Amino acid sequence: MQLSREELLKAYRDMRTIREFEERVHEQFEAGDIPGFVHLYAGEEASAVGVCLELGEHDHIASTHRGHGHCIAKGCDPLAMMKEIFGRTDGLCGGKGGSMHIADLSKGMMGANGIVGGGPPLICGAALTAKVLNTGGVAVAFVGDGGSNQGTTLESYNLATVWNLPVIFVIEDNGYAESTASAWSVGGEQVKRAEGFGMPGKSVDGLDLFEVNAAAREAVGRARAGDGPSLLHVRLNRYFGHYEGDAMTYRGDGEVDALRAEQDPLRVFRQRVTEAKLLEPHQLDEIDETVTTEIDDAVLQARSGAPPAPEELLTDVYISY
Repeated sequence: MQLSREELLKAYRDMRTIREFEERVHEQFEAGDIPGFVHLYAGEEASAVGVCLELGEHDHIASTHRGHGHCIAKGCDPLAMMKEIFGRTDGLCGGKGGSMHIADLSKGMMGANGIVGGGPPLICGAALTAKVLNTGGVAVAFVGDGGSNQGTTLESYNLATVWNLPVIFVIEDNGYAESTASAWSVGGEQVKRAEGFGMPGKSVDGLDLFEVNAAAREAVGRARAGDGPSLLHVRLNRYFGHYEGDAMTYRGDGEVDALRAEQDPLRVFRQRVTEAKLLEPHQLDEIDETVTTEIDDAVLQARSGAPPAPEELLTDVYISY
């Protein structure tokens, strides 16, 4: 099914917003203006956007420590996100969560997560809620190749299958679990792992938004119809280190430069839609300019914001029901 013109423009805007957001966070972190740890998503944009195009307000996602792209793709406010990363009181989580714990439950974004493999059990809970309450909602767990080896993830595969939950597990395989190559550390194939738990799996090219989106549409449709969980193995690349400050000595000379030049999901998208006359180059250029201005403004506002007051240190820690 062909995406509409409006969906194509949204897809490009979301991917461009993620890219510009991450490039600016990289610059600000290098300048020493951002506290804590930061893990960047640049290079992986087509995965988050391709999947989240199929989701609505009643659907939920759980992310990883590399969560900025998932947040933006699910509709979180980039300005409030930037303030959160800078540790400002009007950030999305009051300036106390930081990069690895951005969440917005009003958007169905259950949070980035500093616990590797922490998202799948949470998303099984969201899926169970959707099933019991018959909301028609689905739940998506984004997991890295390292997280795919965690017991929590494998137990979630089993739970989702046994309870026939409306879950999609998205394994974003960027080739490295921190500094360890996934080709060396992941036993077997991700799709065959899914099949071993009784659910279908598909491997897709994470450079190609259209391929990711088509697979996501099938998996989401299956979940909404009550046919249970699925797994998507998305093969992609990250442009930055595992974390900001990572020297990346485990990567070959020129590897990242080659990826940026030859394997850029935004460039692939632009070429596809302009050659097919689905969008005009000037439409994409206008989005580039608008997004750059918005992210520039977000950085300026975040830099000038106030941090949380000391008396707020122990608030928002527990919730009472």
